[in-house]
Amino acid sequence: MNKITLLIHCKDQPNIIASVTNFMANNDGNIVYIDQHVDREQNIFFMRLECEFQSDSFSLENFKILFSETLVEKFKLKWRMYAADKKPRMALFVSKYDHCLYDILGRYNSGELFLEIPFILSNHNALKPIANNFKIPFYHIPITKDTKHEAEQQQVELLKSHKVDFIVLARYMQIVSGTLIDKYPNKIINIHHSFLPAFVGAKPYHSAYKRGVKIIGATSHYITEELDAGPIIEQDVAHVSHSYSINDLIAKGRDLEKIVLSNAIKLHANRKVMVFNNKTVIFS
Repeated sequence: MNKITLLIHCKDQPNIIASVTNFMANNDGNIVYIDQHVDREQNIFFMRLECEFQSDSFSLENFKILFSETLVEKFKLKWRMYAADKKPRMALFVSKYDHCLYDILGRYNSGELFLEIPFILSNHNALKPIANNFKIPFYHIPITKDTKHEAEQQQVELLKSHKVDFIVLARYMQIVSGTLIDKYPNKIINIHHSFLPAFVGAKPYHSAYKRGVKIIGATSHYITEELDAGPIIEQDVAHVSHSYSINDLIAKGRDLEKIVLSNAIKLHANRKVMVFNNKTVIFS
């Protein structure tokens, strides 16, 4: 059985849902999931659909052409169509913190994540033993102020050669420039503590502790050239109290980072995220 996932958005107008569903039915498709949303302020229609086809002769490429010729021009659709059984390829960028990396690789090893990890990349060698333990190729590309451009060119070549679909910054402590962002728009996922911008710097939990915060959190988002201002995919918070030490805050914060990042990865890998004007629509 062949199964596709379709994501579309366009100006809201009558008859979109009926036209798409009739098209699927007329081409022997069985819709097994459909959801839609209308952004009233921007007058934009969003839809996610999953459809199955019994025919052994089904061709995704031919079906894309037919869909484009039949509906795309009529409704001025922006669209993406995927073979539902094709796992996206995710590269992991890390530095020295290991909590997110361990969590992702544990979930990956247990089959929880619908994706492939062709390699792990780092600007340090500290986490290479973890990659070795999980039998995933590890690449060390050091970065300095003077070598940043050259290093990013190496990264781009590596990503191309491994046919990477998206990138996850699992506590990668480097600012990614437009060189990479332009090639992977809304395909580079980051995780950070949600204290920004109130508690900036290298030790946000120490700053939060001094202020006596009562809630801590984490945010996962796509990166843009404006630092920590990209479309948000997933967030979560936890209540803390005056009895928490700095180490307690750090431990709780890292737990949140792991959960929020893994959830964001799942949403992206399962093609449940749509981005429009720096906001996301997240389908169930």
